[in-house]
Amino acid sequence: MKTNFCNLEVVYLFMAIVLCGASVTSTAQSKKEKQVKHTIFYVSPTGDDSAQGTKEKPLASLNGARDAIRAYRKENGETGPITVIIGAGEYEMTQPLELFPEDGGTINSPITYKAETGTRPVFSGGKKITGFEVNDKGIWVIEIPESRYYGWRFDQLYVNGKRAVIARTPNNGFLNISGVKQHIWERGSGRVADRALQILSFDEENFAPLRKTRAKELQNIRFRAYHKWDFTLRHIDKIDKDSATVYSSGKGMKPWNPLVKGTRIVFENFAAALDHAEEWYLDPEGTLFYVPGPGQTPENSEVIAPVLEHIITMRGDADANSFVEHIRFEGITFSHCHYRIPRSGSEPNQAAALLNAAVMLEGSRNITFSDIEISHTGQHAIWFGKGCSNSVVEHCYLNDLGGGGIYLGDVSPQKGAAHTSHIRLHNNIIQTGGREFPSAVGVWMGHSSDNVISHSNIGNFYYSGISVGWIWGYDDSNAKRNTITYNNIHHIGWTLLSDMAAVYTLGKSEGTVISNNVVHHVHAYSYGGWGLYTDEGSSGIIMENNLVYNTKTGGFHQHYGKNNLIRNNIFAFAKLYQAQCTRVEDHRSFDFTNNIMVFDEGAVLKGAWEKINIRMDKNLYWNTNGGPYDFNGKSFNEWKKTGHDIHSIIADPYFMDSENYNFNFKRKKNIRRIGFKPFDYSTAGVYGEDSWIEKARLSEDIRKAYDKDVELNMNSH
Repeated sequence: MKTNFCNLEVVYLFMAIVLCGASVTSTAQSKKEKQVKHTIFYVSPTGDDSAQGTKEKPLASLNGARDAIRAYRKENGETGPITVIIGAGEYEMTQPLELFPEDGGTINSPITYKAETGTRPVFSGGKKITGFEVNDKGIWVIEIPESRYYGWRFDQLYVNGKRAVIARTPNNGFLNISGVKQHIWERGSGRVADRALQILSFDEENFAPLRKTRAKELQNIRFRAYHKWDFTLRHIDKIDKDSATVYSSGKGMKPWNPLVKGTRIVFENFAAALDHAEEWYLDPEGTLFYVPGPGQTPENSEVIAPVLEHIITMRGDADANSFVEHIRFEGITFSHCHYRIPRSGSEPNQAAALLNAAVMLEGSRNITFSDIEISHTGQHAIWFGKGCSNSVVEHCYLNDLGGGGIYLGDVSPQKGAAHTSHIRLHNNIIQTGGREFPSAVGVWMGHSSDNVISHSNIGNFYYSGISVGWIWGYDDSNAKRNTITYNNIHHIGWTLLSDMAAVYTLGKSEGTVISNNVVHHVHAYSYGGWGLYTDEGSSGIIMENNLVYNTKTGGFHQHYGKNNLIRNNIFAFAKLYQAQCTRVEDHRSFDFTNNIMVFDEGAVLKGAWEKINIRMDKNLYWNTNGGPYDFNGKSFNEWKKTGHDIHSIIADPYFMDSENYNFNFKRKKNIRRIGFKPFDYSTAGVYGEDSWIEKARLSEDIRKAYDKDVELNMNSH
């Protein structure tokens, strides 16, 4: 679904006179009115950045168009809207599009970069690798001069539009650490040591893959360790084959989330691990190896190594009141953005909040991305950082992401114009993220307020779908009045990380509303895997009219918070418990009223329910298999004697077909008894053309793989 921008479409109807070196159109007005010009520049894969930018003599790049706009405005001033028409084809970007305040537009003279009607231009930040030879083992081999002589390294690779796997061991599953010792080198002043050495020990079975490593590869070998809600990515300092130990230095381990005995780990980026189809390895001498998949040959395959670490940057300065403004991108695909893993690796950071993004904005206002695709990244797709506001991302497709989808705000609170707010994310598909950094999320709102996430489809992430707030506890937070509504959030968590949810909140968030969302298929490796999760200090949040089903440990969980309202939701078919709460505090933690809870296994409630300060009443509970009702170890009658659920009932809600996830009602007799108000959950998710709706549907292979992972995980308990 495409959206008209400002009044440009109206302007197009009336402007048809070609003016200036670029194609310029104007409309005749009365003598008392100013003449309005609409300036158009053209870009083509066959263009030349020294050309005039007319249709007959187009420019060759986005930066060429930006420079042409600069020159035109220097000569002509503000004359009216400016549009860059981008022709069909593929464009290899040699540098990111960098936009500064002088490159922005105004209300009367907005700047638009858009695809030519009926086309879909593709801009790649990568380099095509050609000329592979096939060795006697069937492995493709090529020497890359830029790597051999100039040290060019890349940490992602794409073959035929698919992310290839860097050589790793094991190919499936994990190895396990037998023990961890830490030596503090520099303590520093915080809870986490500034510098430390970790020594990881292994039994012989788990250490065996490292016995085939070569000394010259040591600088490249890394490990990925998965623990609780995070993971550690580190290079290795030393491998001691005699003692079966690995040495790695960096920050000290976080005491609340350290590496421990049994932590799952993967080793990667060394030659002996190159033993599986669609794996690749770039050796220290600059030779690239790739094990082809079925049917792949060098002749029928496109291999792309990402080069650029950003595709677009907008660099305003909110503190100086100097903004990049009034720019629109429409109908363009951006692919192959590289994230270079530094020597320090990646220390554990929740939501991968220390990464960058393919599209980075600071000090930017009134920016629109419409019908944009961003794919094949090593990091996040878009980040509205410090000092961004009044902007829109709509009808965009963000997929195959090394990190997360869209990040809003800063990791530190900002004041005044530097505070990021009023960003609208609408009708987007954000899928298949966390491929390189699994703790990344679909949408992250840190210190940011007054944003709306609506009618989007967010799926296939290893951690949370949406994360709101960035304060742990009750300190002041400026993440207020955010609205998360009519989204479809699904296939979250898998079985890789823990302590996560489809919608996760942190800190005081007064005025935040989470409503009319459909949440389903949420699982975790160990604890967690909730639908809606109010974590540390979450306060002043309303969660209502949400449908949540197929979770691991509950449709709802509150760790601790204040004055949250959980009402008129449907929570269905959690596996272990239907709802949880944890910390007992003196104040009112939350109200839980007018909800329907239907299940066929597990307990109804688990946690500190008898002690926590809550109001819980007028709820309906129904066990579809006719089994017992376990209210935190109590029967329903015993539970009611605690003063909760006095007017709640055990009764059939009369869903049409809950086993097949049809939660419409055949009869409303019983739900009226608890004051439940039906809502139309079918309107959640993306809307528009059939092809757009179908694009939001995960493939059957992904859905089957998810179900298989969940089954194996549950059987392992």
